[in-house]
Amino acid sequence: MSAVIVEAVRSPLGRGRMAKGERPGGSLSELHPVDLLAQVLRGLVDRSGIDPDLVEDVIIGCVSQAAEQAFTPGRLAWLGAGLPDCVPGVTIDRRCGSGQQAIEFGAHGIIAGAYGAVVAGGVESMSRVPMGSARLDADVFGAGVAERYAPGLIGQGVAAELVAARYGISREEMDEYAARSHARAAAAAAVMAREIVPVTAPGADGEARAVASDETIRPGTTVEALAALRPSFTDAAALGRHPEITWSVTAGNSSQITDGAAALLLMSEELAGRLGLRPRARIVATAVCGSDPVMMLTGPIPATEKVLARAKLSLEDIDHVEVNEAFASVPLAWQRHFGFDGDRLNPSGGAIALGHPLGASGARLTTTMLGALEASGGRYGLQTMCENGGMANALIIERL
Repeated sequence: MSAVIVEAVRSPLGRGRMAKGERPGGSLSELHPVDLLAQVLRGLVDRSGIDPDLVEDVIIGCVSQAAEQAFTPGRLAWLGAGLPDCVPGVTIDRRCGSGQQAIEFGAHGIIAGAYGAVVAGGVESMSRVPMGSARLDADVFGAGVAERYAPGLIGQGVAAELVAARYGISREEMDEYAARSHARAAAAAAVMAREIVPVTAPGADGEARAVASDETIRPGTTVEALAALRPSFTDAAALGRHPEITWSVTAGNSSQITDGAAALLLMSEELAGRLGLRPRARIVATAVCGSDPVMMLTGPIPATEKVLARAKLSLEDIDHVEVNEAFASVPLAWQRHFGFDGDRLNPSGGAIALGHPLGASGARLTTTMLGALEASGGRYGLQTMCENGGMANALIIERL
């Protein structure tokens, strides 16, 4: 049995509110994450035309499962959208790959015969539930991990510096890549507009407004402007252990803090045929792997090798690759390792331009990749995401 994507949609991406009053929130920052996802789910059902009673589960990725995101946001959003209360929901946390993992678990359930139709996606309001909210300043590692890796445990930003040092990636290369991400996202905006479900959100004044486009893309971004930014993750202790670090990672060549949601309707190919629905893509293969938790961000490389082997494909067969732009050094290291054509890597821009709403990003990448394959006529797309703690997942789809 094969799993297919019948429909895929996402919200616009809004600028996230920065802590300590450094930056006010964007158009989605006053919208409860459950209400944000509810509008996306409603849009998914309406666009697909499916009878929502046929959906057997709602699998939603969400990283910061605290405060407004603490109570199974997929289930609540389904109810908030006015959809049948017989449909359950579950929340997935595989760090930055949570939304992608939701898709993969849904596909696995369909292939195994446990589901006929599933909604999978993700949500994250980084304005309303900031990163780290679920930790409450607690020791999350425990004694065993701390002892095994001490004193090497570091933050993701420092890990991005280590990746740049290992692969010989300069500050100029990262800034050039970041500027290109914004330019590509601006050029792809018309195609990406087709995947967006407009949402209604309250403004700071409480007045409801329609939000229909991404507000994170800066098409005028230049390498010169990025070069003026200061490094964001300087850490004297880390430098003492890793003197190769050059402190080149900045806010400009890293992903943006963003609010957003995305959702896909997955179905068995057989059920889609019986319902007279035309699938947009087939799930070809999935993979997940662990990697060095100190270097942390290199997992997309072995994950890519693993998923290609499962699909019995090579990178020459792939028309479109999404390597999540958590930091510019991540896709650049991936590209350097594989010697891959840069025109096929993140051709619609990525999280540097569009932002990285943690739990939603994996589903957003699939949605954007599918739309881009349809626009270009490409056949195969591959996406992979690095994840905190040294993990990665990978997914290959085939446009139908």
